[in-house]
Amino acid sequence: MQRRTFIRTTGLIAIGLSLAEKAALGTLQPVYTNKLPQWKGFNLLDFFSPDPRPVPKPTTEDHFKWMEDWGFDFIRLPIAYPYYLQFDRSRNILPEEVYHIDEQKIAEIDQLVALAHKHNMHVSLNLHRAPGYCINAGFHEPYNLWTDQAAQDAFYFHWGLWARRYKNVSSKKISFDLLNEPSRREDMNDQHSRATPVPGDIYRKVAKTAADAIRKENPQHLVIADGNNVGNWIIPEIMDLDIAQSCRGYYPHAISHYKAPWANKDPDHLPEPLWPGLVGNQYLGRDMLELYYKPWIGLVQKGIGVHCGECGCWNKTPHDVFIAWFTDVVDILSVNGIGFAPWNFIGDFGVLDSGRADVAYEDWYGHKLDKKFLDLLRGPK
Repeated sequence: MQRRTFIRTTGLIAIGLSLAEKAALGTLQPVYTNKLPQWKGFNLLDFFSPDPRPVPKPTTEDHFKWMEDWGFDFIRLPIAYPYYLQFDRSRNILPEEVYHIDEQKIAEIDQLVALAHKHNMHVSLNLHRAPGYCINAGFHEPYNLWTDQAAQDAFYFHWGLWARRYKNVSSKKISFDLLNEPSRREDMNDQHSRATPVPGDIYRKVAKTAADAIRKENPQHLVIADGNNVGNWIIPEIMDLDIAQSCRGYYPHAISHYKAPWANKDPDHLPEPLWPGLVGNQYLGRDMLELYYKPWIGLVQKGIGVHCGECGCWNKTPHDVFIAWFTDVVDILSVNGIGFAPWNFIGDFGVLDSGRADVAYEDWYGHKLDKKFLDLLRGPK
């Protein structure tokens, strides 16, 4: 073998061994890049309820300071559209009343967005409840987003409103997450009614027209669509559109929603969660997560932006099980350049005041801090 060939060959072998060693250690980074930044932060629930009465513990500037100091750069604002409407709340809303905007309530949302921007947070505005659809019960919709043109027209109106509101704000600072966890329900007012995927052609029509309404105000606006089937499935029907997609970090529910009454018909009679381990008749472990996220990683590889808009675990799952499971979730997302946001900052899914009975909390300005969870979210220093 000639000396030049020998040097080239042995060099390639050395590179190959180095890559193999990194892969074995779990540090090999993918060669592709997520079109979306790897934002990390939290959902803030100030406007989550359709009831506009002030929330008991609103987000304050101190909260943003803490998030910023801890290295977070993202908040998602799940908004119930009735929050910022004026109508007689002693009865069900009428279709024409979904256009009755309360400017005072809109200003409250603006104020929180401005505080977030002051502390270098990207803000993702999300209609958690849109005209004609919500994954949650608790408010009677006047029509159905997936079947009624009047509901779709109202949906486009609301997104046009928000797009105009932030017409001159950079897409680095604001995005528009169209609809929380789309699905079709047998009964929208029954929390446990069976959910099925939205037909792809219908989802495409609604998402595309809403995105067009947003980009009519600013062609550079960033639009995100939550995965079909309650956020779990990628949306192949919109892959040709310039719309990012948002997955979830709640799989499997046997871990993330253990004993949650809104997610289980019989929450008091469930098998104890383990990770990894056999729960009921199913073995739960990292392999199932790898399979679950494979389609989402495939989107990133195709040049489509992906973010995990919600994730985390309700406070009845044993803390050690939660941390073991979520370590795998965070690792899979992070290695593939996908950012994430737990469902709340303060509260039962959060790093502060989660109400878990098995955590050695640290005091944080009068709050109970789950330092182990916070360190996991922050990642390696």
